[in-house]
Amino acid sequence: MITPSKLRQNLYNLLDQVIQTGKPIEVKRRDKVLKIIIEPSKSKLDNLKKRDVLNCKPDELINNNWDKEWKA
Repeated sequence: MITPSKLRQNLYNLLDQVIQTGKPIEVKRRDKVLKIIIEPSKSKLDNLKKRDVLNCKPDELINNNWDKEWKA
């Protein structure tokens, strides 16, 4: 655990250390502990919202007979 003064003196080196080791740094200020950590990367797909776009049950699409609509 380090003080804010030590953090300020060596900020960029400490940030590089967290990046290289993956080990968080704890800073104590006014009886509170703050952590500098690497946030895990998110996939772009994690931001997608689930949507219900079908107007029927999925089984109805699979078992549907399209012979009337199909013209060779």
